[in-house]
Amino acid sequence: MAEKEIVVQGAPRSKRGKNEARRLRVTGEVPAVLYGGKGSAVTLSVNAKQVGAILRSPTGHNTLFQVKLGGKNEPAILKDWQIDPLTGRLLHVDLLRVAMDVRMRVKVPVHTVGEAAGVKQQGGIFETVTREVEIECLPTEIPTEFKIDISHLMIGMQLRASDLPIDTEKMKLITAPDRVLAHVVALREEEEKPAEAAVEGAAPAEPEVIKKGKKEAEGEEAAEGEVKAEKGEKKK
Repeated sequence: MAEKEIVVQGAPRSKRGKNEARRLRVTGEVPAVLYGGKGSAVTLSVNAKQVGAILRSPTGHNTLFQVKLGGKNEPAILKDWQIDPLTGRLLHVDLLRVAMDVRMRVKVPVHTVGEAAGVKQQGGIFETVTREVEIECLPTEIPTEFKIDISHLMIGMQLRASDLPIDTEKMKLITAPDRVLAHVVALREEEEKPAEAAVEGAAPAEPEVIKKGKKEAEGEEAAEGEVKAEKGEKKK
């Protein structure tokens, strides 16, 4: 189905509050707010199944769809949403109006492809640091994802936002170009071994203190012996 054919049914919402929100959810609707663009903010309810299908689609929250409200369709995307952590049900959604001829900022997921050479050949660890980047483009040019090959990465090498295959004629990278997306690092255990050896080497410090104490005690005993000897000579 083409993006322009995705329609989310909406209905005006005059009442607010927790009780009204619960009533809406029982009927398969979810409270929502439509804002942005040249129009004013509108409180409404939308079909929960239709919104859920959009979130589960390949384009996810960047999916462009039409909100049907009062016999009029308005292009929009999902700006924010709340989900019950226990039931997984939608609790509330924010819809952002979209002007088809105006560039907008969106966050796009980054997915890696392949296996890093630093993992296979050097025994390193591959780590993902940043999972999405922000770009600016027209609504019809929003990509589903960015894919980037990591097979050439060795230990100590990084992938940055500037390495993404971005069509600069259609979109602009908002995320800092030097932002690290992923890297390969060495095993931390190897770095900790020298520190452990240093701690073990410091163990003999205690006997030295004991020996010193013994020497001092022996010195005191010798001094006491000399004093006793002097006293014995005087008595004679």
